[in-house]
Amino acid sequence: MHTSAPTFWLGRAAALLALAATACTAPRGITTSGKVTPQGEFRLAYNQGFNVGSAPLSKAGSAVKSAASQLGGRAASGDTVRYSGSVSSLQTAALAYLLDPLQTTADFSIRYGVVPRLDVGYKFAFGSHVFDTQYQLLGPTGSVENPERGAAGGTTYASIGLQYAIQRASIPNLPFLSDANNLLGLSASRHDILIPLTISQSLGPEESIGAISYGAVYAHSWVSYGFQPSNLYNRAGTGRLPTLENQSRNFSSYGLFLNLKLGYKYVYVVPAVSIYYQNYGDYMLLDGSTASLSGVTFIPSLGVQFRIPNLSR
Repeated sequence: MHTSAPTFWLGRAAALLALAATACTAPRGITTSGKVTPQGEFRLAYNQGFNVGSAPLSKAGSAVKSAASQLGGRAASGDTVRYSGSVSSLQTAALAYLLDPLQTTADFSIRYGVVPRLDVGYKFAFGSHVFDTQYQLLGPTGSVENPERGAAGGTTYASIGLQYAIQRASIPNLPFLSDANNLLGLSASRHDILIPLTISQSLGPEESIGAISYGAVYAHSWVSYGFQPSNLYNRAGTGRLPTLENQSRNFSSYGLFLNLKLGYKYVYVVPAVSIYYQNYGDYMLLDGSTASLSGVTFIPSLGVQFRIPNLSR
């Protein structure tokens, strides 16, 4: 029996959205241009991306995945597990995936031009709530329907933004991580701020056919995490390890980004890529030791943006 093309693609889309719904990190891909939303206009957008962190890739080798399956299964069945180097590696891998997961990302957003040079926005990223604003430092403030004098293709715009995100973090829904968490009971929450500086060149007057945008971004994250282990004992097997109460950490990230906005007047496609470096710092493990984490993150994305003009002007 053959599946029709529409049914196939709907199934693929549903599966992708289901995977994206497990996202546990705020969106950090920058898809805006240096020109803010003109006063009275709305912009609606959907972005689909992929978060690729080097830290989880380096900490989750085949030996760690095998240990997760074995030890997690034993803990789930009620068997005693003694603390070992494998358990330490599992904690480090789980923390790496928590801080910078290897997973798909998706978000819906809306922006509104409040006054000339300033807009505000809200973004929902399947578990993350993001609030942001952007102030335009350079370039005209007209719209496609009402361009300012001098606005033309090649005009340079620049803006600075502020984004705040809050979410209850969790490790991605991957089989070996689920097995590991049967043993470790890792939970966390986090808050993030991003400050992007964006420069763009208009394609057409007032970005009527799009823009080329690039810039730098600073981010800072606050993370609270803890472990509630199940049937995990000390190395001698004489006592159960206690819960590791919530620990607080914070770290900075430094990034560069590039995006293209391509379309005409009302609908645009927005491919983008961002890259970040971050030193996550040291994290306490259940036996009192610490794990140090750092890495580079690549975030490619593809989105679609809809522009709703201010018809009263």
